[in-house]
Amino acid sequence: MTNISSNPVGIELGMRTVGFDRRRTMGSEPQRSPDEFIPRRRDRRAALGDMLASLTRAMIARGDLLPLRTAFEESLRRAIPVRSIQLRDAATRWPSRDEAAAGPEAIVLDVPTLEPGAPGVLEATFDPQCRLGEWDFQLLDVAAHVGALVLEIERMRARLAREAGPLPFRPRRDGAAPLIGSTPAMQALRSSIERVAGTDFTVLLEGESGVGKELVARQIHELSRRRNGPFVAINCAALVETLLEAELFGIEERTATGVRGRRGKFEHADGGTLFLDEVSDLSLSAQAKLLRAIQDLAVERVGGNGTHRVDIRIVAATNRPLHPLVERHLFRSDLYYRLSGVDIRVPTLRERREDIRELAQYFLERHRATRTLRLSTAAADALATYSWPGNVRELERLIERAVALSGTDVLELDDLPPTVRGGYASALLPSLTRRDTLRAWGCRYARLVLDHANGNKREACRVLDISYHTLQSYLRVAVEGEMPATDAAWSPDAATDAGEVVVIG
Repeated sequence: MTNISSNPVGIELGMRTVGFDRRRTMGSEPQRSPDEFIPRRRDRRAALGDMLASLTRAMIARGDLLPLRTAFEESLRRAIPVRSIQLRDAATRWPSRDEAAAGPEAIVLDVPTLEPGAPGVLEATFDPQCRLGEWDFQLLDVAAHVGALVLEIERMRARLAREAGPLPFRPRRDGAAPLIGSTPAMQALRSSIERVAGTDFTVLLEGESGVGKELVARQIHELSRRRNGPFVAINCAALVETLLEAELFGIEERTATGVRGRRGKFEHADGGTLFLDEVSDLSLSAQAKLLRAIQDLAVERVGGNGTHRVDIRIVAATNRPLHPLVERHLFRSDLYYRLSGVDIRVPTLRERREDIRELAQYFLERHRATRTLRLSTAAADALATYSWPGNVRELERLIERAVALSGTDVLELDDLPPTVRGGYASALLPSLTRRDTLRAWGCRYARLVLDHANGNKREACRVLDISYHTLQSYLRVAVEGEMPATDAAWSPDAATDAGEVVVIG
């Protein structure tokens, strides 16, 4: 297909190029009086204003480059009765289906760029029966110059992203929780993130569901040189097998009836980071399709006849270890070795229980505009002893439930779900109601530990970190029923003075 400069406008019919006189409208349209063009002038001015407003919103609302070009194409498509609009950089030009076979009419305008001899392209295709007017061509001419600004913004941002060094982590505007926690496990995780963020290596994140793998991937992106580029997340478990190639690699115009051409996720992430979440849920056929794209960093659209290289960084995540899946032939070994190597394990909430209170306070602060709540001591202790199979995501939803349903400003033990307060509530609440002494608690706990040790008193003493004589005294009190409501004669200090170390709980 031959590129046609915007002055005079060129119209390409299939593979034939026809010059167009800007003083006349296309086809055999009858002459009109100047007054008839006034509404069209007004409409085109409004359409141009809408296009510029869309570009402004795209730059403000999102920090990546994808919506800018998409907003330009969609607003121009609404303004002109065409089938498709594509703004392409000469360096990343896709082969058009119209180059190989005759099809609907097409208009191709050169988009000026700073690179000599490598102009961009603005291509508009329309049905044969569509008769564009003079104002349509004038708007396309103006749009070609606006498209030059869009392409130059993309190039400038990509150049700055390549040249800039790591910046401190910037707060996110989407409301997602940052990496909260000060335990050694979280400190080690942050250190690993900072080290890998300075590279372009593929990263594999492992961890249970809900631990925050996407937050880790986003922080790697924000600390890397690609932070000004897009961050595109793909939930591999939700990909439909029949639409996988179109979703990942894109599809060409008119590949099927009623199908419009669009970019795939790989193109969307060009210049940034592509996050493949739950990659272990991909089928074997989907893994084979993904392997080639990751290996070559090049994709071919569905219905296309050429490949296109993309500049992306791959971050994959899985909630199941991949190596056992490889051994069971459920995951391709070549894809596994392509993704693994730089592995980061995100710790579970059970491994950093000291962070639970800090996380709960953070989530409560996020909902302070709705209502102000604080944790009671009993509720905080119950949260710390719960196993958290859903990890941080489960804790976040629990706090949202408490904010919605709690009847007071203090989050009490009764405000927690039964699964969370569980045995903690059954052991604590009755004792609080009876006002049991510490000695009564010690006797009850000593019996429970002895039962758990299958009657082995030496093992029970080791777990309780007390002497055999102290254990016998606890058991004797329990057997004799000497568990008064108050017991001033006994205290932990008295036991310590007797040379016995008593650690209860």
